Amino acid sequence: MKENIFDVLMYLFENYMEDEIEILPDSDMIRTELEEAGFDQTEVTKAFHWMESLSLQGKINPGIGTAFRIFSSQEKDRLDMECRNFLMFIEHSGILSPASREIVIDRAMALENEEISLEKLKWIVLMVLLSQPDEEAAFSRMEDIVYDLIPAYLH
Repeated sequence: MKENIFDVLMYLFENYMEDEIEILPDSDMIRTELEEAGFDQTEVTKAFHWMESLSLQGKINPGIGTAFRIFSSQEKDRLDMECRNFLMFIEHSGILSPASREIVIDRAMALENEEISLEKLKWIVLMVLLSQPDEEAAFSRMEDIVYDLIPAYLH
């Protein structure tokens, strides 16, 4: 089975994450289940590291004022114009703060050797918001976008 880190993260998100992102107490059981489901042990380990790094980010302290973001050449290589525009759109819509935007970019960049499509980016945003306390409203708005309950871009 040709699975990658993102596929493992999606499986974990859909099957285990409800209130907060954190590695469940019996992570060995989950690892075994993932491997029995056909996920590669290396990819499972990378996915757990990705989630652990996200949980270590801690609570986002909202900044005051506006922020201007210039993407590095590495970020531009990984996040195409559509992804960068979407990040700016959801930040200006109040779904992401400048600090949470940076965590999203960090987590996207941490998916080594993965092509980051707009759909993947939306799921990364959702996972980041789920990991943060007091982000229920932003999570709910983003969930509507991910599940196409409302259009992402309003004209």
